[in-house]
Amino acid sequence: MRILKVTQAYYPFNARGGPAIKVRSIARALRERENEVVVLTADLGFGPNEIASAHVVADSEGWRTHLDGVEVNYFRTWCHYRNLTVNPGIFRFCRHRLREFDIVHIYGLYDTLGPAVGFCCRKFKVPYYIEPLGMTRSIDRGFLLKRLWKRLARKYLAQASRWIATSDLERQDLSAEGVPSAKVLLRYNGIDLNDFKILPPLGAFRKRQGIADHDPMILFLGRLIPRKGADLLIEALPQIGNVAVKLVIAGPEGESGYVNLLREKAKTLGVSDRVLFPGPLYEEMQKEAYVDATVFALPSRYENFGNTAAESVACGTPAVVSDRCGIAPLIDQRAGLVTAYDSLALAATLKDLLNNSTLYQRLKAACPQVAQEISWDGLVQGMQESYENTIEELSLCITPGAKSISSLN
Repeated sequence: MRILKVTQAYYPFNARGGPAIKVRSIARALRERENEVVVLTADLGFGPNEIASAHVVADSEGWRTHLDGVEVNYFRTWCHYRNLTVNPGIFRFCRHRLREFDIVHIYGLYDTLGPAVGFCCRKFKVPYYIEPLGMTRSIDRGFLLKRLWKRLARKYLAQASRWIATSDLERQDLSAEGVPSAKVLLRYNGIDLNDFKILPPLGAFRKRQGIADHDPMILFLGRLIPRKGADLLIEALPQIGNVAVKLVIAGPEGESGYVNLLREKAKTLGVSDRVLFPGPLYEEMQKEAYVDATVFALPSRYENFGNTAAESVACGTPAVVSDRCGIAPLIDQRAGLVTAYDSLALAATLKDLLNNSTLYQRLKAACPQVAQEISWDGLVQGMQESYENTIEELSLCITPGAKSISSLN
């Protein structure tokens, strides 16, 4: 099968969040299943380091490379607003090459790449999937603009062959927006177990951060925005009762001034000496933090899945997540615990896990099995079967899903 992937961010722009890593893992897994995979993405600012790490070469539309046996095209960005980019070269690519592909998979909602490719897919009768990446529910900001975008993109959204939900929570969000259940495929986010076959030795991260081997360490790792709940962890820290517990809040700042706000909160609560901010962590340094952590915590206000919790489990570290994270049912009482989105409840859950060695060891021992269940190997197989079914339905002139997205607004 020839598969086209469309994503706003891709390696080496991992600072843009989990999707850049996730789409690469999916593309690699599909390539290993003997599919031909091509990725379309935006040039988000190639400098010498990015050029060297991705081995890109310049072409008439921007940059191109082959990673993991996958062709990746980075289209030149003419202008941008926040994460939204304008990349006219995408139309020239579609005009010349789109009809080569059997299926197109578009990641994300609020950008220009997806609708542009979707328009061409409808023109050339190529089926396309939309995976909203947790963006179905309007959160954080830009509510009016997002509502307007959905109105303008009504045809693009309505004529998608399938929608991918990465959790039951996201499936409910799609249903609330009027997407017919027949069009929704539930496919959890996954991890590439090959990335976790060899883990770094214990102690490297703790040594760099000055954390003693015997001190309990709570790790938060993700984009630093209010929705992720790092502030709740700071509020919970003094309530845990153990002054030896250290809290590490790692990740790129996603909202200007938010790290300073977190620092001020830690200072106000008298725990600034126990809260560390190492900044963004990637690849090996990220795994060093996971293996050195006593427990990983993601108390998000909303999280369609929670990839970092899955990565922590793959490193053998139990996770505590809020009941608003899509991954919660997969790890609850198996490789972690689920808590309410509340600092008191969070503190009680963390305290229980840190103080109950029998519970802790049981959850830690189950991490490998849970990681196996959410590996990309099995998840991608189901997704490929869905691709094949959609192509067959189209060849028989059967339109998947009986209803249109009539209430999407």
